[in-house]
Order: sequence, then C-alpha cells, then structure tokens
Amino acid sequence: MILDGKVALITGAASGIGNGIAKRYLEAGGRVVIADLNLEAATAAAKALGSEKSVIAVAMDVASEEQVNAGADKAAAAFGTIDILVSNAGIQIVHPIEDFPFADWKKIMAIHLDGAFLTTKACVKYMYKQNSGALIYMGSVHSHEASALKSAYVAAKHGILGLSRTMAKEGAKHHVRANVICPGFVRTPLVEKQIPQQAAELGISEERVIKEIMLGETVDKEFTTVEDVAEVALMLAAFKTNAMTGQSITVSHGWHMG
Repeated sequence: MILDGKVALITGAASGIGNGIAKRYLEAGGRVVIADLNLEAATAAAKALGSEKSVIAVAMDVASEEQVNAGADKAAAAFGTIDILVSNAGIQIVHPIEDFPFADWKKIMAIHLDGAFLTTKACVKYMYKQNSGALIYMGSVHSHEASALKSAYVAAKHGILGLSRTMAKEGAKHHVRANVICPGFVRTPLVEKQIPQQAAELGISEERVIKEIMLGETVDKEFTTVEDVAEVALMLAAFKTNAMTGQSITVSHGWHMG
C-alpha cells in the first residue's frame, strides 16, 4: 500500500510506536508531521527520518487545546492539508485503586482521551473540507481487557473506542473513516518502565512480570513489535474505501481475540 503524498500528523512520534509509524509512512510515500511534547526530540527525529520536504516537527502538548490547534495549523500550512491523524501520544502510571492519586488519574485521561478529542477536532476541519481523511487512534488490548493496577489506563483506552466509533458515524458523510489499533505489549521505553513498577507493586520478579503478566495470555509468548503496529497503521491510512471504519484491530499475538 502507498500513501502517495498524503499528510499524516502523528502525536508522540519522537520515539516508540509513533516514530515507527512515521518511518513506515515515509517509506510508503507519505509526508509526516512529528508532533511531540519534546520539540527538541521531535526535531531530531524529523531530521533523522528525512528532509523538510517530507517530514517536519511541531511542538504539541496534546492536553493543551492551544498547542494542538497551533500544531495542526502549522502542519497544514507546511503541507497544504492533513489527510491522516494518528493519535498515539500516551503515558502509563500504575497503582492499586486505593493508592491511585487523583492527579495521576487526570493526567492519564488528559493525555489519552482529551488528547484524542482535541487532535480530532483540530484535524477534521481539514479532512471535512477536502471530503476525505483517516482518523487512527492508538488503543490497546486494554481497550478490550482489564489488568490490575491500571484503572486509569484501562478506562481511557476503553474511552478511545467510543470516540472512534462516534467519529466513524460523524465522519461518514465527509468520507472520513475512524479506526483503533489495539496493540499488545510492545517493548518500548513506556513498557520497560512498567516492568519494575509492576514487580514492586505485585511483589514478584521482573521475569515473572514479563512471562506471566505481559505475555502470559499470548499464543507464543512474544512481544508485539513496533513494526507490527506500523504495518497495521499503514493499512488503515491507505485503505481505499470507507468499508474499514469504526473498527478496532488487535495486534497482540493472540492475547485478545475478537
């Protein structure tokens, strides 16, 4: 599949899954906007991926309406429009519910759910104008399943499904489709950080966290890779019709099936 010059704004794309998707989109002939809280890291990532003709960086705190609007408008000014949104920025904080600080709950909701809402609102005005577009949200197996210690994350990722399904209906008359990618555990810095945290909270070894908590329900005890997720993101971005909309695509080595 090819993107043929289509413009993708990808949040949280200075590293991890977002960066992998940016790289794959460029390989497929797309143009990419690396949107990240850390402008220095985003700029370095953009320079590493290509020239300013095909990839630029913008500063974006996805929980700030002002920054989201400014970043989207800068992207559209640079490349003429926005064809694809990949709402990928995210964090993880783990606590049992009785010890979960409300401030941390609100932080997770702001980045995952507020961020998805704000970036959607900022990008669809360009998509609606041209009568085409693709909204791609980064969910998780936790959009469908639950795990101990992750009340805020699980709630936020379930919420992403609702937003995407609503946008599939609202966007249909504008030929804008909306879908969610639901990865299993991908060994990014975000996941690496969770291993010792969960080991401490659960009182087990880090090896057991990996084998039993993270990979225990997979069919082959393998981590999902950034490349796995990027291929699905390319398929959803390049799909030719609105037949593929309102869906959640799970990429988890069989952890969640359905």
